[in-house]
Parts: sequence; structure tokens; C-alpha cells
Amino acid sequence: MSVNRQSVEQIVQAVGGKENIVAATHCVTRLRFALKDEGKVDKEALEKIDIVKGSFSANGQFQVVIGQGLVDKVYNEMIEMTGIGRATKQEIKDAAEKNLNPLQRAIKTLADIFIPILPAIVTAGLLMGINNILTGPGIFYEGKSFVEVHKNWRDLADMINLIANTAFVFLPGLIGWSAVKKFGGSELLGIVLGLMLVHPALLNAWSYASAVQEGTVPYWNLFGFDVQKIGYQGQVLPILISSYVLAKLEVFLRNRIPEAFQLLLVAPIALLLTGFVSFIAIGPITFGIANALTDGLVALFDHFAALGGLVYGGLYAVLVVTGMHHTFLAVDLQLIGSTGGTFLWPMLALSNIAQGSSALAMMFATKDEKLKGLSFTSAVSAYLGITEPAMFGVNLRFRYPFISALIGSAIAGIFITINKVKASSIGVGGLPGFLSIFPEKWVPFFIGMAIVLIVPFTLTYVFAKMKKN
Repeated sequence: MSVNRQSVEQIVQAVGGKENIVAATHCVTRLRFALKDEGKVDKEALEKIDIVKGSFSANGQFQVVIGQGLVDKVYNEMIEMTGIGRATKQEIKDAAEKNLNPLQRAIKTLADIFIPILPAIVTAGLLMGINNILTGPGIFYEGKSFVEVHKNWRDLADMINLIANTAFVFLPGLIGWSAVKKFGGSELLGIVLGLMLVHPALLNAWSYASAVQEGTVPYWNLFGFDVQKIGYQGQVLPILISSYVLAKLEVFLRNRIPEAFQLLLVAPIALLLTGFVSFIAIGPITFGIANALTDGLVALFDHFAALGGLVYGGLYAVLVVTGMHHTFLAVDLQLIGSTGGTFLWPMLALSNIAQGSSALAMMFATKDEKLKGLSFTSAVSAYLGITEPAMFGVNLRFRYPFISALIGSAIAGIFITINKVKASSIGVGGLPGFLSIFPEKWVPFFIGMAIVLIVPFTLTYVFAKMKKN
């Protein structure tokens, strides 16, 4: 498809003109702008441009959805036309970050840490789903699992489980790599720090509670001071704080030790001091805080399940709009590590499906061919776990599809929370999401899935027809 120069000019004018653009780059489908003032964007004019499929603001960047293949041509034409200069994605992120307030920066920091490790976690979740199917009783045979009937499959299921569990068993190693890199340190040291916190010589965190009851918790005696010799498997806070300390200490040492001695001194000193601080203070303190928060959250959903499902299920999509949903990935991982499952992630999966259903309804309700195409492709994307095209390209643009999706998601959230639906892992947050759900809770989850397929679609379609009358 060729690029209409006039359309590119209209995009530039709609985002506030050349003088409002600090920097610009593009990804596979979107133009990404760092703007001086997003208040100057004329979204109504932007949405009317023939090559624009949607737009939204996230993490200080204003993004315009163009489509795969065409976006690079539009970007090249825009650079030639405006002379603003090419920028990398990191330069755009750095420029956009200057426009964020402290809370937004904190949320963005968490997003930058957890998003790079998502592929490993989602892959692990899908593989754990396969293991759940093979080992869950009552799926293929009444009262028995597939591997109980077909014993020759038992070792294969065990191997799949080992492969799937690796990302969760060594989660601090993954977080350490990403967090230390984000905080400006050497990611290799971050991996070592994370693996150090789950070293086999330490008491496994999952055995800590029983060890306390039995009085068998091992200790180091450091010159008369007892330090618990425990690991932090499945924990998020200890490695996050320790990574920050390690990165800042490494930077501090690099700025003060001559380059000739850096290889010999920087890493050993930084890792040794961070290790001491982690086991003596950071680990025990954050371990207690994380467990208290987990216990409080579990108690809240145990005693007020319907309210929890209503609020989180109904408002999760709003969190996506603000970018705050990234903070709950850490909560999901903490719940999985501490309790063996998360009751929050199933509501995320249903919320994504609800947004897809509303977008799909718009395809049937509208006569606009461009909107039909956008609605269909964005609905498919949402059903597979990526909701931004549906939310920002269709649902928020007309408002009532977004509200309809929130209503359907809230109803489904109440239902599955009352029925104690949990996920054993984080997987694909859409129609394939059932693979991450404990098999014994598939029936209530599928009912919840039916709710978010039917309710948002019906409400959106009815509202759309009422709007036309």
C-alpha cells in the first residue's frame, strides 16, 4: 500500500504540528511520539485520517496505530517531511519519561522490569497448563488423571512439569537480570544475585512455615548475630530491593575505582556487600512484608469474594488504561509463589475477552467499513490477550463498548471469585487462558468466559443500535 503524503501531513498536524514533536520512532504497527504537550493532540481529526486505525497514550508516549508494513513507510515519509530526525525506542522512552509524575515513573519502572521476562513466564504457564491436563483428575476419566490410566505418560508429564516450573523456581534470577539492568547495573550480576537467593544450600522458602513450627530453621552465626539461612523462592520484593542496592553500589564503585582495578574489585565488592545486606536485612524484612500483604489480600478475597471480584474484575481494564496493571503482575507472581495459585489472573483473562467481545459487537453494529475491519482484527487480538488495539482503537473511542466490557467483566469476576477459581501460573490472558486454570475449576471459569463473551457483545450491540435511532 502506497503512502498518501497528505495523510502523513494530517497526522503531523493532528499531533500538534512539527513543533510539538520532541522525538518519534515506530514499532511493528504504531508510530510512537514523545510530545511536548499531549493536550494539543486533536484525536477527533486523527481518527478520521484514512490510514490511522486508532491512537492512545501510554507511559508518556502518544502512539498512533497504522498497521504492519505501512507504518515504516509512513514514518520514513514523516521524517523526510518534518526533518525531526530519527530516534530509537529507548530515546523515545527517555524523552517520554520526563513527562511522567513520580507515581507514573514508579509504575513504568515495574513495567520495564517485568515486561522483558513475560515471555518466559507465559511460556512456563502454557507448559504448566499441558501438565495440568495430563495430571488433573476427572478430565478424561472419572476420578482419575490421564497419567494414572496411562502410566507410560507419567514420566513425560513429569519432564514437562520440570521444564514449566523452571521459570518460577528461579524467578528471582529472571527478575534480578531485568531489574539490575533497569537500575543501571550489570545484568549478569543481577542473575547471580537472584540465583544466590534461591541457592540449594538455603532452606527452601516453601518449607519455611513448617520449619518454624518444628524449630528446625537453620541459622548462620555471624559473630554472635543469628541470621536465618533461608531462600526466597517465589518471592518478588526481596530481589527487587536487592537489585536496586546492587546496581547503585556497582555504579558507585565504578565511578570511584580506577579502570585498571575495576574487574578485580567492583563485582566482588558489590555482590559481597549486597549479599550480606540481602540476607541480614532486605530479605527478612521484605519477606515479612510480602507475606503480610499476601495474607491480607487472600483474607480479603476469602471474606469478601463478591466485592473483590466486582472491583478487580470490573476495573482491571481501567488499570490497563492508566498503565497500573503492570504492578499487579508482581502481585500475581507473589501469590503463585506463596500460595501456589493466583485468584487475580483469571479475572485479567476474562477482562481481556470482554474487551474483545465489545469490539466484535461494533463490527456487526457499524456500517463503516474501516471501523468494521479495525473492530474485527482488534477483537481477535484481545481474544489472544492483547487488548490495546480493541480498547484504544474502538471501545474507548465510542465509550459505551468500553463500559459494556467493564460490566461483563465485573459480573464474571464476581462469579469466578465466589467459586474460588485460581490459576496455577500466568498464561495467555484470553481464550487460551483456561490452560493456566486449575482443572477442577474449569467449569466455573468456562461459565465466566461465557459471561464475558455474551454480556459485553449484547450490551454493546444494543447500545449501538439505540445510538442510531
